[in-house]
Amino acid sequence: MTSPPPRLSTVAERCSSVLKPLRTASGARLGIDPRALGAFRIMLGLLLIVDLIAYRLPGLVTFYTDDGVFPRSALAEVYPTFAAASLHAISGSAWVQGILFAIAGCVAVFLLVGYRTRLATGVSLLLLASLYARNPHVINGGNTILLTFLFFGLFLPLDARWSLDGGRRHRNDRRVCSVGTAAILLHFVIIYATNAVRKYQSEPWLSGTAVPRIFHVEEYFVGLGPHLAEYTAALTAANWFWVGLLSTSPFLILFVGRFRTVLVLAFGFVHLGMAATMRLGVFPFVMIAGLLLFLPPRAWDRFDGVRRDHGSSAFELIIRRIELVRDGASEPEATTSPATGARIRRGLRGCCSLVLVCVLASLLVWQLAGIGVVDSPVSDGELADASWAFFAPNPPDTSSWYVLEAELESGETVDAADGGAVAFDRPPNAAEAYESALWLEYGLDMRNFGETHYEPAAAYFCQRVESDVESITIHHVEQSVDSDGAVGDPTPSERISYSC
Repeated sequence: MTSPPPRLSTVAERCSSVLKPLRTASGARLGIDPRALGAFRIMLGLLLIVDLIAYRLPGLVTFYTDDGVFPRSALAEVYPTFAAASLHAISGSAWVQGILFAIAGCVAVFLLVGYRTRLATGVSLLLLASLYARNPHVINGGNTILLTFLFFGLFLPLDARWSLDGGRRHRNDRRVCSVGTAAILLHFVIIYATNAVRKYQSEPWLSGTAVPRIFHVEEYFVGLGPHLAEYTAALTAANWFWVGLLSTSPFLILFVGRFRTVLVLAFGFVHLGMAATMRLGVFPFVMIAGLLLFLPPRAWDRFDGVRRDHGSSAFELIIRRIELVRDGASEPEATTSPATGARIRRGLRGCCSLVLVCVLASLLVWQLAGIGVVDSPVSDGELADASWAFFAPNPPDTSSWYVLEAELESGETVDAADGGAVAFDRPPNAAEAYESALWLEYGLDMRNFGETHYEPAAAYFCQRVESDVESITIHHVEQSVDSDGAVGDPTPSERISYSC
């Protein structure tokens, strides 16, 4: 006599009992505290404003107009796809760029305070991508990571806390767990993990000489950086610490609670050290913004406790103002039936999940191509920027700068920068050879190009020298460095001689 088949309800209960621990474990590791999402949104808004005002705005004419070093004609010749796609390439006038900068700044403020958050995130993403496409010579890995954060932010409830939109869907402090949260956390860890693999493929990093050598590439270093170059033992220890810390990056996903907090603080400490010593633009703070997403609820409970203990700080008053405005807003009226709305939401979630999976897979392929696991679809030079290599596997072994030689009508040659004698010696302060972080990015990127790419820059310098200058010659000077300092004599190479 056969036994009766089990009831469907019993099977469902058994499946639920098996899946519940899996859901709990995945939620703890791939979910994000709503307060972390709010802090992440605020950080993104601040970074957009700082990148725009502190870095891009001073170089508006120089790097984003037809009167600068990279006019639209050069963009169309070198990067025709970017020229066609960039909104900033519709005009070469400074006033048009100024309007676009102002719009981007206003939208970044909306993102900062959480007003029309998803729309502000999308518009910020489009304007930032357009700006970076207008002049790809003045961006670094931190800028492209910021772009990816804005993209993934479109699929996250960034208004979950501390926003004018109010986060009405997230009144409690339960973790938000979705394909979007999993995608951005995995994306962030992949950046660190593949960089660790690249460093294990590098003899200088494995021998402990990479960081001491990098600190003698003086054009990168400002603040405390120049004072640390002689402490070789400490820099060697920093080399090993960073390689070891990158190796633990998968534990940002695998660990929970206190262990994850310790890792977040360790990575954050390193990035603050980078900001205090190196000219890297917004990169260190972009990475710190990403690390906020990993902080567990207990860390945010501590933060809330500190805010309550210290009374109404300026930050607290702003939050209360935002909450008052939020709570006074009326709920939107439903325009569709509940059943129809549920079907639409399910369809949108499915489409969004598919997009996220495809984008994350594409980014992973890029990273795997960088470490040699799969074939690269682009050239090595393009891959270096796309894969967020960050001085790996081959840290720089030369320090470089430019010399502008001006020939006067009298036949005399002088340094176009200061009017003195032309000299190719190493500058006393190599960082001062580049006026800003944008000039540094531009100068380092232009090393890979030939005479044609230097013509717009030479024309730009001709416009800014004395009227009796007949021609400008741009020399690129390199000097080898190792972990003990400069090696050999500077070696100049003429890049272009341009008649003014």
